[in-house]
Amino acid sequence: MKLFFRQQGSGDPIVILHGLFGSSDNWLTVTKKLAEKNQIYLIDQRNHGRSPHDERFDYQSMVEDLKEFLIEQKIESPIIIGHSMGGKVAMNFAQQNPDSIKKLVVVDIAPRFYPVHHDSILESLMTLDLRTLQSRQEADNHLGRFIEEIDVRQFLLKNLYRDDNQNFAWRINIPVIDREIEKVGDAVNFEIKFAKPTLFIRGGQSKYIQEKDFSDIKNLFPNSKIATIEKAGHWVQAQAPSEFLDLVENFI
Repeated sequence: MKLFFRQQGSGDPIVILHGLFGSSDNWLTVTKKLAEKNQIYLIDQRNHGRSPHDERFDYQSMVEDLKEFLIEQKIESPIIIGHSMGGKVAMNFAQQNPDSIKKLVVVDIAPRFYPVHHDSILESLMTLDLRTLQSRQEADNHLGRFIEEIDVRQFLLKNLYRDDNQNFAWRINIPVIDREIEKVGDAVNFEIKFAKPTLFIRGGQSKYIQEKDFSDIKNLFPNSKIATIEKAGHWVQAQAPSEFLDLVENFI
């Protein structure tokens, strides 16, 4: 699959993978500083952003997409950064292709299994009738019946756009994501270790990486460090960009 991507800067390559319901757009601001010394590739993963929609939606498919992308763009030994679902893709890719990357940064996700916990988000998206939708404010009002947090609604509404006929449409493939949502929680293979330098960054106000996960992380990624940004939640890079960039730059 040919993925849509954005490119910034020049220098050693860094490939960035967004999380569920996200896109490359989410990283444009935070990566400007990194692009001063590195060549940044921001990818839209399948069924997200401007990349193609497909009936397959699992980690192996996304690993294959990433491998194809690196080959097509002739990217050698990149640092790969992945947030949430993108972190799971990055971990799986690193285990299967350890010689293809230089370092790994995993943002606020552990290698363990996560039960489905996006029910309210998916319900809000699936029950929004785009055929009768007149404005983004109307869409926000609808999502507000299910999702209290304004920043989460704003994040989701970045996926809403007007097509060539000026009708509202979603960039994310909601039916397939809803059908395959359990696979997003799949654990990383616990039989394969990745020995290259790895940095896990977690939000102190997030529950995605807990202290009980530390032993599994150290076992699967023996050359890893775990850093906590206390004031951040799950969207670490957006909520604490300066602290996040300091950690990444020092690791690089």
